[in-house]
Amino acid sequence: MRDQKMEIYFNDWIKQEEAAESMVPLIGKLYRNYGVVTTIYGRSLVHASPIDILKAHRFSRQILKEELSVFLTFPILQALSQFELAPTRIDIGKLTTRYQHQKAYVDLDDFVRQELAEINTRHKTILYSQDVVLYGFGRIGRMLARILIERSGGGDKWRLRAVVVNRKQPGDLMKRASLLRRDSIHGPFKGTIVIDEQENALVANGNMIRLLYADSPEYVDYTQYAIHNAIVLDNTGVWSDRRGLEKHLKAEGVSKVILTAPGKGDIPNIVYGVNNDDIAEGERIFSAASCTTNAIVPVLKVMHDRFHIENGHIQTCHSYTNDQNLIDNYHTQGRRGRGAPLNMVITETGAADAVAKVLPELAGKLTANAIRVPTPNVSLAILNLTLGQESSVEEVNNYLREISLDSPLQGQIDYINSSEVVSSDFIGSLKTGIVDAPATIVQGKRCVLYIWYDNEFGYSCQVVRILQHIAGLELPGFPR
Repeated sequence: MRDQKMEIYFNDWIKQEEAAESMVPLIGKLYRNYGVVTTIYGRSLVHASPIDILKAHRFSRQILKEELSVFLTFPILQALSQFELAPTRIDIGKLTTRYQHQKAYVDLDDFVRQELAEINTRHKTILYSQDVVLYGFGRIGRMLARILIERSGGGDKWRLRAVVVNRKQPGDLMKRASLLRRDSIHGPFKGTIVIDEQENALVANGNMIRLLYADSPEYVDYTQYAIHNAIVLDNTGVWSDRRGLEKHLKAEGVSKVILTAPGKGDIPNIVYGVNNDDIAEGERIFSAASCTTNAIVPVLKVMHDRFHIENGHIQTCHSYTNDQNLIDNYHTQGRRGRGAPLNMVITETGAADAVAKVLPELAGKLTANAIRVPTPNVSLAILNLTLGQESSVEEVNNYLREISLDSPLQGQIDYINSSEVVSSDFIGSLKTGIVDAPATIVQGKRCVLYIWYDNEFGYSCQVVRILQHIAGLELPGFPR
């Protein structure tokens, strides 16, 4: 005789999976036709598989204390698909929870119509297309390409139009396509890539991306490729001051430039979610700061807001990077000449100064250093802080958990409460910093926080958020 409980579990799973499969075309229709991004408590459902959708529902138990049923969200999604909505982000998890609290008094369709009246335009609204150019195609450049291509939708947000590298090599186009298609850390590209030899271009998921060559940014004429008003994402690291980055603005067809590294001098260093609203009007050159700065600044900000940081030390255990030697050899900088996959290497970091640029209230209160470690991706920042008031592990962790679930910085700060996770578990994280709750130490005013971060993909997501902001392509969120 079969185990009845086993059958109950399995049959329930089959029904949930069937409901999630039915959600996929509705999510796609809303995204492609109207530029609507559907989420469940901040987790995007666009391009999600049925399993991804069910996992997003399970995540909601972190907020609701119980798992959100796909059988409750599916009718909400069906109701949404009946309307012609303006581009927006709609959290069907929050909508469902709100409806459950008043469904005895309100018809479902009437509820959705009322909640989304502001964006129920009854006509198709298309955002203008923003041309984007990648200057450089290294680790960060290829991560940016993957994100931009995946989120290009129906062309109603942006289009990655070109990649610029400094010289043409034999078989160059094929090599670039291969590096985009396969990645030893982040896995295969999600989609298809074909080569157009005549246009010297890669066609990735229908996006034609020309490969251009230049010794210096000012020599490129983008307009001859019908590229106009482009935002250039410079991921080469060659130029980091205003004089160098202004070379991009001398090129025909360029409007603004974002540096994917810390900017020097008066270049604004932007950590999205923290100081992006402080960008001066008319500014055309921006820095996305560093991966470490993006990982720690949001956490430092919320900790300072609640507990007031008196002083502290930042220790980063950073994965090795391409500027280190694979085996022992000459290097201009101390210690970096020793084999990266074989050694822990103490090196300098500008993290403390970078924090002060974004959070001036912490200027002079922090010190920092770094250790390069033999892992290829995902780093760890240890924040050793002296707080202005006594606290406890429970108070600090509960506060950071709430911030990660529902706050203006929930897109940057994540929270994990497992004592089993290791660095590779965070490869591909969309968040810029993940608080490791079991590792938190609090004794009186002394607090030590451990923050994981994918220094490649998570950082690239922040760069794209800055791109959205300065291009005016940020979507409003509903329900209000």
